[in-house]
Amino acid sequence: MYSLEFIKKYLLPRLIFYILTIFVGLSLTFFLTRFLPIDPIQQVLGTLSFQGSYMDPEAVKLLEKTLKELFGLTGNLVEQFYNFWKRVLRGDWGPSLYQFPTPIIDLIRLALPWTVGLLSTATFISWLLGLIIGSLLGYYRTKRWSRYLCRVFIAIRPFPYYLFALLILILFTYLIPAFPLGGSFRIIGFNLTNIIRIIKNSFLPALSLIILWTIGYSLNSYFIVQDILMTDYVKFAKIGGVSEGRIFRRYVLKNTMLPQMTLLTLSMGHIFGGALITESVFSYPGLGTLAYRAIVSGDYNLLLAITSFSVVAVTTGTLVVDLLYPLVDPRVRY
Repeated sequence: MYSLEFIKKYLLPRLIFYILTIFVGLSLTFFLTRFLPIDPIQQVLGTLSFQGSYMDPEAVKLLEKTLKELFGLTGNLVEQFYNFWKRVLRGDWGPSLYQFPTPIIDLIRLALPWTVGLLSTATFISWLLGLIIGSLLGYYRTKRWSRYLCRVFIAIRPFPYYLFALLILILFTYLIPAFPLGGSFRIIGFNLTNIIRIIKNSFLPALSLIILWTIGYSLNSYFIVQDILMTDYVKFAKIGGVSEGRIFRRYVLKNTMLPQMTLLTLSMGHIFGGALITESVFSYPGLGTLAYRAIVSGDYNLLLAITSFSVVAVTTGTLVVDLLYPLVDPRVRY
């Protein structure tokens, strides 16, 4: 049971900061998209003109007025900002430009589960593997296998992700054709066959992320363990004849987890940042691919909606990890 002081000094400030972060993040997203050099209204009208469509000047004005209402561009900037928040609270983002007149919320509803499933799974697996592998490497740092594996990790760590992803793609789709290049992601129904299809199509993008992220977490854990081994409680445990396995589990691994939890919180920000490159390379149907199409087509509202969802998702994930931290470190509760 958490004390009232814990709620006042730890829980409540974080909930307030969570709400403020979302408000500031979405507000910045609104203003930044307003300063983009692309005018979505002229984009639509230009597309119609390019296709050879002729419209009466009065019809063009009427269409322009209708499109401004759909894109939330009526009124001055203050009125647009007020209407933006009204639409956000209603979950109404208007129609998509490149898939007009499909509502944006429908496109995001289809893409969001793919991105969340891929990136959250890859983050959790790589964090857990990095914690265990890095702790083992640090604890048995004098062993030959530990020194060799550390050198391999240090050599791979600076490798650019997009090149690494392309190597994974070439290796497992051309040289060893074990997985589809793009695959069909139209999944109808939830059964064993479709589950296997989802895993098969998601395996390569997940593998590329897990390998590099695991190496990063492992190296961080390795250096953290070096400091833990110099602490008095570990030295006294060894003098007292405590077994190596017990020292590793009870003293090293648990204390390595604490700063790694903080690192996990900080890394929540790059989860959606990595979606664009990952999904573009592997033709994965998530928010990253959707964002790329929005940028190419100048889909104003779609880009705004994706950015807003990313802000909310990252902030919520950070809050969840932050609230779980006291369960790992009881000192936070006192």
